[in-house]
Amino acid sequence: MAAAGAEAAAAAAEEEAEEGGKRRLPLPDPESGGDSEDEGDSDSSGDGEDEEKENEAEIQRLEEQLSINAFDYNCHLDLIKLLRQEGELVKLRRARQKMSELFPLTEEIWLDWLKDEIKMASEISEREKVYELFERAVKDYICPEIWLEYAQYSIGGIGQEGGIEKVRSIFERALTAVGLHVTKGTALWEAYREFENAILETAQPAPGSVPSPEQQQMLCSQLERIHTLFRRQLGIPLLDMEASYAEYEEWSEEPIPETIIKNYKKALQQLEKCKPYEEALLGAETPKLAEYQAYIDFEMKAGDPARIQLIYERALAENCLVPDLWARYNQYLDRQLRVKELVLSAHDRAVRNCPWTVGLWIRYLLAMERHGVDHCIISEIFEKALNAGFIQATDYVEIWQAYLDYLRRRVDFTQDSSKELEELRSAFARAVEYLKQEVEERFSESGDPSCTIMQNWARVEARLCNNMQKARELWDNIMTKGNAKYANMWLEYYNLERAHGDTQHCRKALHRAVQCTSDYPEHVCEVLLTLERIEGTLEDWDAAVQKTENRLARVNEQRAKVAEKEAALAKQEEEKAEQRKQARAEKKASKKAKKNRIGDKRKADDDDEGEWGREEEEQPSKRHKGDGDGLLLEEDMELETGLFGRSGTEKPDRPANQKQKASTSRKDIPKVLNLSYNMTEPEVKLKELFESCGEVEQIRPVFSNKGTFRGYCYVEFKDEKSALQALGLDRKVVEGRPMFVSPCVDKNKNPDFKVFRYSTTLEKHKLFISGLPFSCTKEELEDVCKAHGNVKDIRLVTNRAGKPKGLAYVEYENEAQASQAVLKMDGLTIKEHVIKVAISNPPLRKLPDKPEAGRASQFAVPRQIYGARGKGRTQLSMMPRALQRQSNPVAKAENGMVQNSPATSSEPAEEPKKMSNADFAKMLLNK
Repeated sequence: MAAAGAEAAAAAAEEEAEEGGKRRLPLPDPESGGDSEDEGDSDSSGDGEDEEKENEAEIQRLEEQLSINAFDYNCHLDLIKLLRQEGELVKLRRARQKMSELFPLTEEIWLDWLKDEIKMASEISEREKVYELFERAVKDYICPEIWLEYAQYSIGGIGQEGGIEKVRSIFERALTAVGLHVTKGTALWEAYREFENAILETAQPAPGSVPSPEQQQMLCSQLERIHTLFRRQLGIPLLDMEASYAEYEEWSEEPIPETIIKNYKKALQQLEKCKPYEEALLGAETPKLAEYQAYIDFEMKAGDPARIQLIYERALAENCLVPDLWARYNQYLDRQLRVKELVLSAHDRAVRNCPWTVGLWIRYLLAMERHGVDHCIISEIFEKALNAGFIQATDYVEIWQAYLDYLRRRVDFTQDSSKELEELRSAFARAVEYLKQEVEERFSESGDPSCTIMQNWARVEARLCNNMQKARELWDNIMTKGNAKYANMWLEYYNLERAHGDTQHCRKALHRAVQCTSDYPEHVCEVLLTLERIEGTLEDWDAAVQKTENRLARVNEQRAKVAEKEAALAKQEEEKAEQRKQARAEKKASKKAKKNRIGDKRKADDDDEGEWGREEEEQPSKRHKGDGDGLLLEEDMELETGLFGRSGTEKPDRPANQKQKASTSRKDIPKVLNLSYNMTEPEVKLKELFESCGEVEQIRPVFSNKGTFRGYCYVEFKDEKSALQALGLDRKVVEGRPMFVSPCVDKNKNPDFKVFRYSTTLEKHKLFISGLPFSCTKEELEDVCKAHGNVKDIRLVTNRAGKPKGLAYVEYENEAQASQAVLKMDGLTIKEHVIKVAISNPPLRKLPDKPEAGRASQFAVPRQIYGARGKGRTQLSMMPRALQRQSNPVAKAENGMVQNSPATSSEPAEEPKKMSNADFAKMLLNK
């Protein structure tokens, strides 16, 4: 009966799969030939043909591109998508096959491939090919969905011989692979139980009949299987464990044993420990690397190898292109689990995901050697590594060195000659040639300037093969590649000769070294003299002394010339710097003299009765409009006039009233900066913002000549109390930028006034933290800091655009808590950033030196003399030069500098007498 039920279930599953294949697979019907289309729909048919031709051309282009660069991942994806759209099953299989050979496929690609093949698999042989495809899919990544699809597909074959046992085997493998998955493992356990329950239903005897002993035994064994599945599942920390426990209670006719209840409670406790990490993964954004690393560290402390392996696999499924993660996983497998199939599979997937990382290839070669893999396979993997496309020349040197080390360990050097030794020598020769041609042609360098591979080859020949002649040939080749000028290279060769050669070749090497070395010739000379002192004759000693003295004399002579040349260059640079300094000083002095003359001209102009003086008198009145208190929103701190292009006209005040207002209207009035230039309707938005502080009299935004908002405006309150209350809006974020609010002070009357709301002195209860990641939020930092005391306030430092700068100030209740936090938090890692923590003590700002009073009276020209925007290039002095010279009691010195006369330096200049137009004309006629 069970077999009959299984056959029925298999037939139903196969029929459903076949029907689904007819519904979804986008393949053309070869028998229809397109005759079923309506003849009247010729336009749409033409469009379809054009689209088909375009797709065929695109498919051909992608295939050609892949023939040039087979490692173009995106090109593979585009080709598969087009072929699937066109229904080209044969080409689609070939494209997927090629991509799977080069890269591990993602879960989505595998599921699409498997579903397409399942639709077409009707014969037993075709089903076997689908099974093989599933086996390949589950090896790329640990994917619960693929395992579940595999198990459910295998249920369709239970009607075949051994079908039920095959399904159970697949389910057991799936539970081993992903049954511990906290969030997705439950679905697999439930599917397994449903399958066993279906088998139980088919094994039930017909109503009213008495089961035979065999049927009774079969029923008991099937019930025991389901009991076992429940008990195994309840001992694993999975989501919705409570529902599974309740289901078991309802299903079981017997009470649950105490041991099962104990294991269930223990699993619940473990689930509570895992929940924070699972919730962090659920709320984090891809790739979630930091969250996975924290989860891995947690499981490593727990020490369960199966759970550690699973969390690594979960992390790699979402971070498959992170070489460091693969390296840590492979290191764990190499040192802890040491299971051959598991280790080699992980290494193979690592190099397929990150083929550009030479360290992963080297670890793969070592792992294969460690587990006794056949030499042909190791050589094949090495050839793949050479074609992986490393990003720097030194990577090829490292992979060659690793492979040569492996070949050396295979050689039995007790034999004079062997196949392995010849293979090692040919590999050394090939490595040297490969670096010279392939690598140097691609990177314009061999990656091995010091010839380390040839050095190792020479050491093998000298020490292990006793072939000093070959070693000397190799070293002679090394020296001809530009290494003869380095003392350390000659000393390496000398040490090799000293250990395995003879004194004659040692002496010859050192004599050549003395002649060629340019970096440390003294050291080489000392080694030569030491050799002759110990083993040389008198003639050898005299020759060595003479040679070293001559060489050092030439070296010292060359060094002296170089030093003289450098000194001359330095002297020239100093002279040029002195000339530039003198030119700057002269330029500065001429500018000051010019300003002094212009100041005297302005004094004469002020005495004239023209319109120029009256215009300057009116400038302060344009600054303060209205009778209310105001907020100034501006990018710079300088006073400007004529900016309110869109403001209403105000009644002019008399100059006396204006001066009075200028001295009083800005008292205790806030000022706001740093608004967004892109703000639309600033009047409306700012009025809504500032009305919370009091009644707003008027909002006057400032626009440029082109009509664009300049990022600041004036806000007038009805009373001063409201303006003071508005200071509390400082640093409030408005459209992504912090708005700066501070008292509005006339800088002409208070030039030293600075606004900074935070302390600039030592605060022992406050910490300064640097090195924070830009993504760190105030809440995240508070979670870290509150573990060491009561946090009163946290301030993240941002720039004017509101972007974080990686700095923060944390205020504790007292000094003890702050000191404790410094000890605990300094050097702490937050999101892969190592932070620095110290007691807050900002350095003093260096203020510019104030000019002397005498210098200010001589050269400083008040800004108001030239108007609000300074003197323009088109402003001309209308004072005749004759009158200017008489009213300007300054004399020119010989060097062109303007100097005050003794009278003007000690006493203030007299006010020139006001002249009428008649006096002015008379003076010109006398001239």
